[in-house]
Amino acid sequence: MKVNYAEIFDDEIKTVSKLDKRPELLLHACCAPCASYVLEELREHFRITVYFFNPNIFPEQEHNRRFSELENFLKKIDQERDIDLIYEKYSPLEFAHCSAGLGSEPEGGARCFQCYDLRLSKTAEKARELKSDYFTTTLTISPHKNSARINETGGALAEVYGVKYLFSDFKKNSGFKRSAELSREYGLYRQDYCGCEFSVKRSVSE
Repeated sequence: MKVNYAEIFDDEIKTVSKLDKRPELLLHACCAPCASYVLEELREHFRITVYFFNPNIFPEQEHNRRFSELENFLKKIDQERDIDLIYEKYSPLEFAHCSAGLGSEPEGGARCFQCYDLRLSKTAEKARELKSDYFTTTLTISPHKNSARINETGGALAEVYGVKYLFSDFKKNSGFKRSAELSREYGLYRQDYCGCEFSVKRSVSE
């Protein structure tokens, strides 16, 4: 049975909006364009810390460019310095380990699932360390990502780490369209491949 994660998200926001103060949310972000709409949607309801952990991004120059773009975007939209940002040092060996033997897998397949697991596991671990009330990711805004698998992974990790996972499907309700509009408005760099070396090869071949 297909789960409507956008509906679950809306229900959770209704609950959060009734609280006396905004809960702490650790938001895994892969890049500025994906974070743009997600932050617009969430910042009214949560006290947000953005978490940049993306060892899959290749090459290192691209990884650094995406972080810099995210950092600069936050400076533009967050004059009150209400949003915190945590940067995890580039660690491509972590992705190499989790994707070993999966180089021939198609985009959106087992290799991508391992990548979701790696990034969300680290996010959940960090959320527990920070004593965050929730954790989630911007990844569900992409129409190319498997939102069901991302949410299933997040929900399972919530049980392991004892931090509530915010289920989402950010691309719904014109979320992806809005992220494109915000990217144009702020002149954000929009990459033409997901991030890893395998997606680079696919992008070039297409």
